Amino acid sequence: MDELERIKQKRLREMMRGVGSKVDDSRPDWPSIPVEVTDRSFNQVIQKYPVVVVDCWAEWCAPCRMVAPVLEELARDYRGRILFGKLNVDSNVRTAQQYGVMSIPTLLVFKNGQLANRLVGAMPKDMLEPQITKYL
Repeated sequence: MDELERIKQKRLREMMRGVGSKVDDSRPDWPSIPVEVTDRSFNQVIQKYPVVVVDCWAEWCAPCRMVAPVLEELARDYRGRILFGKLNVDSNVRTAQQYGVMSIPTLLVFKNGQLANRLVGAMPKDMLEPQITKYL
């Protein structure tokens, strides 16, 4: 009986949200905000999730601060389908060097643990979203 109720509740949420929802509610353990990624956790994160977008940023970077709210919104919109991470390049030099991050913000898009795309510079959501979602 609990399983039936769970299915009914899930279907009701889908109907309320409308057709074509971006969120995958079958993965409630996925974070709905960008997670901190470090040199130490980087490989584990990109291997664990099928699609990962890592924001290479720094506190002093104004364009990084401009793109942060866009990434937070996308993390909510695509919870359960895309994991968003934040790698502070000042604190995690090894990974930044490994992936040749020369300018920030740089977004590294991983599909199944492999680098699939590199997006350099701040851009609005309507330009960024299709560049990321094509890997779903």
